[in-house]
Amino acid sequence: MNIRGVFKAAPLVGADESFAADAIAGLTARPKTLAPKYFYDLAGSALFERITELPEYYPTRCEIAILRDHAAAMASMFPPGAALVEFGSGSSRKARILLGAAATVAAYIPVDISGDFLQQDLTQLERDLPRLFVHPLVADFTKPYAIPAELATLPRVGFFPGSTIGNFEPAEASAFLRHSGDMLGADALLLVGIDLVKDEATLYRAYNDAQGVTAKFNLNLLVRMNRELGADFDLAAFEHRAFFNAAQSRIEMHLVSTKPQRVRVNGIEIGFGRDETIHTENSYKYSVESFQALARGAGWTPVKVFSDGLFAVHALRR
Repeated sequence: MNIRGVFKAAPLVGADESFAADAIAGLTARPKTLAPKYFYDLAGSALFERITELPEYYPTRCEIAILRDHAAAMASMFPPGAALVEFGSGSSRKARILLGAAATVAAYIPVDISGDFLQQDLTQLERDLPRLFVHPLVADFTKPYAIPAELATLPRVGFFPGSTIGNFEPAEASAFLRHSGDMLGADALLLVGIDLVKDEATLYRAYNDAQGVTAKFNLNLLVRMNRELGADFDLAAFEHRAFFNAAQSRIEMHLVSTKPQRVRVNGIEIGFGRDETIHTENSYKYSVESFQALARGAGWTPVKVFSDGLFAVHALRR
């Protein structure tokens, strides 16, 4: 395998500059918001890996089981000599299941906003994928970026696991599907993990675990702003809150100010009222039919659904 380091896609605004601009814009908006992509610094990525192992958090276990059970069927749809492009790769452990079943894949391109986490994963990639050309790419996968020139002629298969697309507003999810289709090219295959609508109690427990790991993950956004943006958030003055919004079919995560307070972020003073929240994440839950309708509207044709009733992996064709 030829791993030559972790590459930064171009064009891409500097990470610190983007984070600062987005944080100030979100925290001065009404209501206050922060983009969930900023969860994933090195500490946040590690905390999310812990979340995936919690007894309450079913999506990762379900998706991995689906991939293991159906990897051969999924791989049979790959064109020979393809490049597998994984959006928001994290630890790449799910991609390894597909790559183990897809002997003809020529290259693997994990794309993630966290360069530190990609770098940390290189040693594991080298051990697990000795036959592949691997080209880790630091990029915001929701924005345009270029596939490496030496891989640009390969047919492409997209992989977007983890129900991460549920973090997008429906219009944003549609825009991502169109953007990914343009980047992957004509006749491309895309595998997307989707969390299905289910009973509210199961959903609530998945985002309010007994060990408080999800709360630490949420609060790590404030830790990151303190470290990277010179902010002075008092972590003890904010609490994690997650609940199911049935009308919107989504889990919402918030950070709740427990008192009136003022915080400085990147030199800007921002006021918080008691019980005022920072809306940090949505996680939309779809039915098979509602997601397929979304995909069709974005130019994809549903090909196959692999599901256990709790979670689904959709195969789509451009």
